[in-house]
Amino acid sequence: MKSIPCKVFIVLILLLMQSCSGGSGTDENAGGKLIIFHAGSLSVPFNELAEAFNKEHPGIEVVLEGAGSRECARKITELKKPCDIIASSDYRVITDLLIPEFTEWYVGFATNEMCIAYTADSRASDRIDGKNWYKVLLEDSIAYGRANPDLDPCGYRTLMTFQLSERYYNVPDLASGLANKDNEHIRPKEVDLLALLEARAIDYIFIYRSVAVQHDLKYLVLPDEINLKSPDLAGYYAEAAVSVSGKSPGENIVQKGEPMMYAVSIIKNAPNRPAAELFIEFLLTETKGKMIMEKNGQPGLSFTEQKYHLYLPDGIMEMVERQ
Repeated sequence: MKSIPCKVFIVLILLLMQSCSGGSGTDENAGGKLIIFHAGSLSVPFNELAEAFNKEHPGIEVVLEGAGSRECARKITELKKPCDIIASSDYRVITDLLIPEFTEWYVGFATNEMCIAYTADSRASDRIDGKNWYKVLLEDSIAYGRANPDLDPCGYRTLMTFQLSERYYNVPDLASGLANKDNEHIRPKEVDLLALLEARAIDYIFIYRSVAVQHDLKYLVLPDEINLKSPDLAGYYAEAAVSVSGKSPGENIVQKGEPMMYAVSIIKNAPNRPAAELFIEFLLTETKGKMIMEKNGQPGLSFTEQKYHLYLPDGIMEMVERQ
């Protein structure tokens, strides 16, 4: 049996080491399956993102799984489902439920705002407006839906909208009146409400403006004092607070109102970290992911330094510092 020449043997060893290393976020040859758990409100833009990303990286199979952001986190923490990336409609899902056990950082990448969506077939659609909407919704003949606050940030943001509306319109007990009506139409995530609206089972839904835009729905633009959109009103929003389930059974977390920030992170035991880093870099690129998000009604965010950025992968750190 002939021996392998020394130079050939060294080359083989180097190739083997390279294949086992997993590469980095800048490895253009990354392949395999990339599993992304994402907020339901990201379904449309993330499908577009995955398609565009796959053109640059045809060897990577992007697997998208949408749910309420808090439900996405529980799939990781409780069900132990394999996941590379979590993309949440609220960064606090990551800080409250995943850091430090399941990840060490997050990056904000988009914002949004609350609105009230409806169709031409919705009852009272010919007379509802930005000033009388709460009076219309409280009518017995009108039905509206909202998301579950324990599973979806849109759910607790809706309750915050109720509280801020009570203050803004100076109507006593408005928040409790809205929260206690039509609870049979609460669903796990905001996009689940679209089917009820289309079937005319309900007339209105509290939802993100981006989702209304993406699905060609009519919608009411709410005042900035209510819609959780404006960074300048952070102190005002903080007057609203909602208690939701925490990490452990029986534990509660109080969420305070603040301007919306969608955030993304890579899970510590991600099966395909090289592909995950590539995807997030794509997401944060001005002419790629950010452009797709903007087209779908979700403006990007400027970089804001926070303690978790100390743990960012090098390639992603370079991206956010250039924002």
